[in-house]
Amino acid sequence: MKLLALESSAKAASCAVLEDGALLAAAWQATGLTHSRTLLPMVEDMLHNSELTIQEMDAVAVAAGPGSFTGLRIGVSAVKGLAWAAEKPCLAVSTLEAMARPLAHMNGIIVCAMDARRRQIYNAVFRAEGGELIRLREDRAVSLEEAAADLAELEGPMTIVGDGAGLCFEFLSERSILCALAPQHLRLQSAVGVGLAAWRQWPAGAVSAQELAPVYLRLSQAERERLAREAGE
Repeated sequence: MKLLALESSAKAASCAVLEDGALLAAAWQATGLTHSRTLLPMVEDMLHNSELTIQEMDAVAVAAGPGSFTGLRIGVSAVKGLAWAAEKPCLAVSTLEAMARPLAHMNGIIVCAMDARRRQIYNAVFRAEGGELIRLREDRAVSLEEAAADLAELEGPMTIVGDGAGLCFEFLSERSILCALAPQHLRLQSAVGVGLAAWRQWPAGAVSAQELAPVYLRLSQAERERLAREAGE
């Protein structure tokens, strides 16, 4: 089973091709350029250089959320377009689960943390055992205070992954909650993790391009401001 995976939920953008859970090709960058400029050209170059085509893929997967509202829309739109044109099914993967997948070999607790601004993080928690992940907390948007109070109750070695890992690590360490940062090369979001998570969802989790949609977890800033204005009025 060949799978094309895309990740654009945060600063880094990446793509990968996996076959039966094994990595065939990947491209990744975090240069600060907008994903609308980089993502599809990166996919095209990776497939060309690997002598692969979209028609060879059994499905196209994407990190559907949570994450940057703009980044998620770009990634989901790109996958919808690729899948629609090639008549391929789609797989929507939790960004947080995808972050944890490359660390499944590390026995212990994996804390996924994406910076959601305003002292909040997008967070999920897994226990890694024997190369598999056991979900302990569902995807959520929580304050650092709420996350720390919850994580303090868990036992076992704790590793933090994600673009909010540094922020979370500092906050937990100040409260004497033992934790460690994931290795730098495994810390940020990547399409490899998306592919690993999507492979485990196949084929039961497949949806059509029309059904694929981003998962935001919370309202955008513009929507929050609109609701605040309406409440004030």
